[in-house]
Amino acid sequence: MPWLDVHPRTIRTGLASVAIAAAGLLLSSTADAAAQGVTLFLVGDSTMADKPVLPENPERGWGQLLPLYFEPDVRVENHAVNGRSSKSFRDEGRWNAVLDRVRPGHWVIIQFGHNDQKPDEARHTDPFASYTENLKRYVSETRERGARPVLATPVVRRRFDAQGVLRPTHGDYPEAVRKLAEECDAPLLDMTARSRDLLRRLGKERSQGLFLWTSPGEYDRFPDGNADDTHFNALGATRMCDLAAAEIREKIPELAARLRSPR
Repeated sequence: MPWLDVHPRTIRTGLASVAIAAAGLLLSSTADAAAQGVTLFLVGDSTMADKPVLPENPERGWGQLLPLYFEPDVRVENHAVNGRSSKSFRDEGRWNAVLDRVRPGHWVIIQFGHNDQKPDEARHTDPFASYTENLKRYVSETRERGARPVLATPVVRRRFDAQGVLRPTHGDYPEAVRKLAEECDAPLLDMTARSRDLLRRLGKERSQGLFLWTSPGEYDRFPDGNADDTHFNALGATRMCDLAAAEIREKIPELAARLRSPR
């Protein structure tokens, strides 16, 4: 693809216009969703969450742009929240709020892992113990309401070593999700594998253009600039959506049929 050979600074100059256009399409898609159409719920952390666009903000979660990929009769409700783990999202009552809205025929994409690694008591889980048990409950409770759960592994962080090799940062959490998906016979969006392969292809320098890097004075929000290798800008969130759509096309034919057709 042509943009892969563009320097990250050049890429960023077009993000404002991309974001404005995307916002318009997003509002149109949501407003036009039919009452009896498909509803897709998203639960997860900051890499998936909706981010404010005003005052101007370069950060986007990949779930924020996902409505643009579906036909108008698909309504996406993004309940992902910054800093939450599979434990804290439930403990704070956020999962119950989602369950109150879930109906038969709905879909729920579940992606945690970034904050389950954190050492604090409020968020930490063990990959093959409490993390797996938490996700299993999300799956079973979704099914109890007649809805269909989809498990997703966490997107990778941009961590390259001195030799330019991308290093894993999520430990056993992605593998725990893969094993649970198989055990529960739930669709799996392997965002870890897809995003890892993308960053490897781009390499250390070009992959920076997907993440929340800004120059001093570029945004009032980051007067001294910003160097964030976990969260995405508009382009990075779009590329993560590309990967999610590819996984959906490959693994979930019912949802794949609802993706927008090429115009």
